Amino acid sequence: MGGRAAVLGRPVSHSLSPLLHRAAYAALGLDGWTYDALDIGAEDLPVLLAGLGPEWRGFSVTMPCKQAAVEVADEVDQLPRLLHAANTLVRTDRGWRAENTDVQGVGMALQLGGVEQVDHAAVLGAGGTAAAAVTALASLGARRIDVVVREPARARDLLRVIDELGVTADVQRLDRTGTVAAPVVVSTVPVAGQSAVADLAWWRGQTVLDVLYAGWPTPLAQRVQEAGGATISGLEVLFWQATAQVELMTGLPAPIAAMRAALDA
Repeated sequence: MGGRAAVLGRPVSHSLSPLLHRAAYAALGLDGWTYDALDIGAEDLPVLLAGLGPEWRGFSVTMPCKQAAVEVADEVDQLPRLLHAANTLVRTDRGWRAENTDVQGVGMALQLGGVEQVDHAAVLGAGGTAAAAVTALASLGARRIDVVVREPARARDLLRVIDELGVTADVQRLDRTGTVAAPVVVSTVPVAGQSAVADLAWWRGQTVLDVLYAGWPTPLAQRVQEAGGATISGLEVLFWQATAQVELMTGLPAPIAAMRAALDA
């Protein structure tokens, strides 16, 4: 029997997840498997999951459904429990298990971008992706993480995660005229906030991962490059979190070469 999977969120029409997962299924010989994009909000998730048949094997979960995925899951893995955000739902004998492969995606993107170890880093933004970013940075050795946000009060959940990781946090208000002092930076700022972070004073030697990938290079990436810094595209995060999702949903090793070829094409 074939399997069904999909990406959930709103909006999802721009998502490249179908491209990656379908390429994986083809390379693995899973001819009966399909992968779709379902435009739903967080409030729709419980009803959707309750009405699904056994052919549904898993979901990639994007905004605004990542927190809801944790709340409706029958089992919650350690990472999504810590982050209170899941980007993956996998069918098990007990129901739906919430997983988070964003941490692996950010970690792999940073390492392949030349960041094998870091002591001091910064994260721009304070949402679910920022929580995954601080976890990945902590795994690479970060002992101090600057949290740069427009409204410091919104960083409460992120600071809880940082505290549980045993990392020191310094909350800074986003100021267009300011400088991010950390040598490694992960920006989780959405498209609407790009101008504010692009205008910061970037400097030679910094490495900046922008989790956005549409319209690359983003305004932020362009400014960092102009300043002599190195940039990493969010496409790498998307790619590596997707390879982990394929393995969770199918139980087979991800065909990395085939998925990379599909993305490059």
